[in-house]
Amino acid sequence: MNFSRRLFLGQASLWAGLSTMPAFAANKDWQFDSIDGGTLSFSDWAGQPVLVVNTASRCGFTKQYDGLQALYDQYRDRGLVVLAVPSQDFKQELASDEEVADFCEVNFDLTLPMTTITHVRGAKAHPFYQWLAEAEGFTPGWNFNKVLIGPDGGVAGLWGSVTRPLSKSITGAIEPLLPRS
Repeated sequence: MNFSRRLFLGQASLWAGLSTMPAFAANKDWQFDSIDGGTLSFSDWAGQPVLVVNTASRCGFTKQYDGLQALYDQYRDRGLVVLAVPSQDFKQELASDEEVADFCEVNFDLTLPMTTITHVRGAKAHPFYQWLAEAEGFTPGWNFNKVLIGPDGGVAGLWGSVTRPLSKSITGAIEPLLPRS
């Protein structure tokens, strides 16, 4: 085989391999409106793992807020961010951001970052969720789906509603991404 043919085949193999590599969010600075006012920006969390969870106040999985807060409390000093994204896409969220914030404070004493009510699927989905659907083929099928973005911006894990925040599969994916304490 001549050199130019080997070069072409090598380049073709490289491009084919790149298409199967994990999607990276490192060059993305998604911004969400904070339920407390202001903006939550991924650039503020550069180099940190971020667990993004689409949530709803009237869902059968709402008790997972306790686990999300416990996860945040356990690992936040080592850099983990847990971001709750309330969504009405499955018709189980309260009517306003104020109601959601009050509900979460009174019932779960949440201190983790939380966005305003946000679309997570379809044409109106937040750009983060549009990217996730395009890059990973992942769209939340229900409330309390979990997406772990690693410090390098790569998707480090995807879990459905039934996986509890403190499960070994989630903590096992988070721990290697954190500096040792």
